Amino acid sequence: MSDTTRRGSYAKGIAKREEILTEALRVIAEAGLHGASVKAIAEAVDLSPAGLLHYFGSKEELFTEVLRKRDERDSQQFSGLTYEELLAILSAPGPEIPYDVDTARQLFTELTAANAKVPGLLHLFSQLAVDAADPEHPAHAFFLQRSELFHTLFSAIVEDHQEAKGETRVDPQVAARMLHALADGLQLQALLEPDLDMAKIADAFFELIL
Repeated sequence: MSDTTRRGSYAKGIAKREEILTEALRVIAEAGLHGASVKAIAEAVDLSPAGLLHYFGSKEELFTEVLRKRDERDSQQFSGLTYEELLAILSAPGPEIPYDVDTARQLFTELTAANAKVPGLLHLFSQLAVDAADPEHPAHAFFLQRSELFHTLFSAIVEDHQEAKGETRVDPQVAARMLHALADGLQLQALLEPDLDMAKIADAFFELIL
């Protein structure tokens, strides 16, 4: 096989993975997690279940990548930055934080409101968050990276805000942990109480700590 052929095959494989993840997000949004079987997702992209898992290795890896795709889509839609761009910014020495606290508050409440409309993805997130406690689970590394990004970004935003005001109401690291716990907890509560106004609660939290 020539290098050109290999590059072509690799590019097609990447494109097919993206198609699968996009369709999986749609199927889960429309049918819920219980209706989003590997068979249903495979049919949406004209593959057999075995053919679909060829691109991911297992059902757990597929659903982990679905959550990663959701985060990437949300990051781009609500912040204008890709997931990779955020990671690069926060990994740099003395990072320049891309949002002030008012923008972060607006983006977070908008994102919370949008996620509340897709209970299938809330269900998937809550289920995988528990399963990922096992270090051997495919989602373990994803959730650790996600948590680190969340804590680094939000604690830096709070710290900048407090320095500008000359007032410290709560340790920035603690504030980040509190918001993270609130965000994850609200997703679980919304599954039990579909009418829960997650965005209103999230906004009230910002009011309390800032």
